[in-house]
Amino acid sequence: QVQLVESGGGLVQAGGSLRLSCAASGLTFRTGAMGWFRQAPGKEREFVARISGSGGTTDYADSVKGRFTISRDNAKNTVDLQMNSLKPEDTAVYYCAATPALFAALSTYYRAAAYMYWGQGTQVTVSS
Repeated sequence: QVQLVESGGGLVQAGGSLRLSCAASGLTFRTGAMGWFRQAPGKEREFVARISGSGGTTDYADSVKGRFTISRDNAKNTVDLQMNSLKPEDTAVYYCAATPALFAALSTYYRAAAYMYWGQGTQVTVSS
């Protein structure tokens, strides 16, 4: 049984930093990808970042490039999201997701439907 558990959310002032962590159990695949998505109230879930199975390839949404960094530790089965220079518009529930699938089109990884497993989410609130 695959389980993804996020931690590290909270309340922070604009300009501050938070580090989210996702602990994965029940899966050890080194292909596919793991990603972070977020969903603000009244909005659709949106792509934030993803990292390949080996950790060698990363992609980011334009809105977070240069501020967020995704990383993974395959020995510990964890994926982290370091978030710096946070803005009020970053406020959302952040979800960890995983897929063992390989897609030829990188843009597929930016869609929530591409991911098979999801965590329960962790709230991030950035005050102005």
